[in-house]
Amino acid sequence: MTLSRLTGLVATDPTVASVLTDRAAGLDTLGIQAPEPLRPFLTAALAEQATVVAVTATAREAEDLTVQLGELLGAEAVAYYPAWETLPHERLSPRSDTVGRRLAVLRRLVHPTAAGALDSETASGPLRVVVAPIRSLLQPQVRGLADLVPVELHRGDEISPDQVVIDLAGAAYSRVDLVERRGEFAVRGGIIDVFPPTEEHPLRIE
Repeated sequence: MTLSRLTGLVATDPTVASVLTDRAAGLDTLGIQAPEPLRPFLTAALAEQATVVAVTATAREAEDLTVQLGELLGAEAVAYYPAWETLPHERLSPRSDTVGRRLAVLRRLVHPTAAGALDSETASGPLRVVVAPIRSLLQPQVRGLADLVPVELHRGDEISPDQVVIDLAGAAYSRVDLVERRGEFAVRGGIIDVFPPTEEHPLRIE
């Protein structure tokens, strides 16, 4: 259940309606001052006209806004674009789940499928709002990441295990004896265990 009807009620407010009219008329820049509780509703109303990138000061604010917009628009229509946990000068790699989530958002923006899943973490349809802390947008963005083709397997598909291994290795997964971390896969006969970066637990493919 969503609270989408509340967005329509807020949009009837004269001030909000004038903002939406100015945006629909093609005005590129809008200076809006609004109390914090109005922000999710105003963002959701703007998302009726075009895809919105909502930028917040902190990651906590971005996470909260993502949840609020999910209630208004549906979780599958909103994506959180996380920042790396590392700084550019640090000799550390970002967490694999963070990398996976960023890639998934970029992929959906450029190559959305016809319909998304109900779960916002696995949805693949068009996005209406991307919520990002400012740090995530200031970090380097490599050109062409959105065009990386993910490894996709569907229930009922028949595919050679060797081809799956080749595809996973090509997507920078590491082959191990026992899957313990994201970005790893293991092969035992016709069974493949794989831990996608965006999943909470490994998956088993037979």
